Amino acid sequence: MKKQKILVTGGAGFIGANVVNLLIGRGFNVIIVDNLSTGYKRNINSKAKFFKADITNFRQLEKIFMKEKPDKVVHAAAQVQVVKSMTEPQEDARINIIGGINVLECSRRAKVKKFVYLSTGGALYGEPEYLPADENHPIHPISCYGTSKRAFEYYLYLYNANYGTNYIGLRFSNVYGPYDNPGSGRVIPNFIMAFFRNKAPFITGDGKQGRDFIYVGDVAQAVLAALHKSPKEKFFNVGTEKLVTVSQVYTLTKKILKSNVKARYTPARKGEVQQIYLKCERARKYLGWRAKVAFPDGMKKTIDWFRANCKFFR
Repeated sequence: MKKQKILVTGGAGFIGANVVNLLIGRGFNVIIVDNLSTGYKRNINSKAKFFKADITNFRQLEKIFMKEKPDKVVHAAAQVQVVKSMTEPQEDARINIIGGINVLECSRRAKVKKFVYLSTGGALYGEPEYLPADENHPIHPISCYGTSKRAFEYYLYLYNANYGTNYIGLRFSNVYGPYDNPGSGRVIPNFIMAFFRNKAPFITGDGKQGRDFIYVGDVAQAVLAALHKSPKEKFFNVGTEKLVTVSQVYTLTKKILKSNVKARYTPARKGEVQQIYLKCERARKYLGWRAKVAFPDGMKKTIDWFRANCKFFR
């Protein structure tokens, strides 16, 4: 039986690399498309076929799709930094909207059977009107990043309505775990590397900001489930349904590493919500998925990975 061919954009990046490793472990034939702007060659699974290409270059992308003819696509490539999206909104839109449309149009032309989009839940809903936020929560993003990710969700609906594109959008909460990059601006790798360097980690705001931190291995499992199923519902929250504050992340990281380094506080940043965590009942019902890794366990795994790989980030 012929192996299914799955193309993963951003497959050398944080979430993409974890997804690629899981798919290859499950016997899929995987193609990676990544421009290595935030991903790394060392993240690329040797069993995957790799193309260094930029999703904003349509002609380059189209040649890859027409040559490889993937059965399914996982679209993970994105500009993911909330702060950068606020200072460079045009660049954020160029990658997340124009780049996304390029991937979607190439998928249509190559007759891709399934399109799985890695969206956001943490930045999509804005300051929530109720918690946990479900998929029916009003969508009022307060960052350019959340807005660009939402805009592409509309293109998925449009392509389905006009061309029958079979898609699922996964709205992740705050993902953490192996293969993350301190340069991403995410709080957990920044804390870990600060402690490794014996420097004070920075906490923006008062540290009371609450997030739904989900381990990347659970996220990869959600992508796998989305590739296999085609429910009527199209968008799914992917989180733990639990709130963890930034101060709690700092305390736990400090405890695991047995550090005495104290944090420094900086002003809160524009575009970041104060409290958000997600309701994931729809994913349990239609995808058969639920988060399994408890936050302390995931943090230990993440710290172990960074300890083994911190030489790359010095």
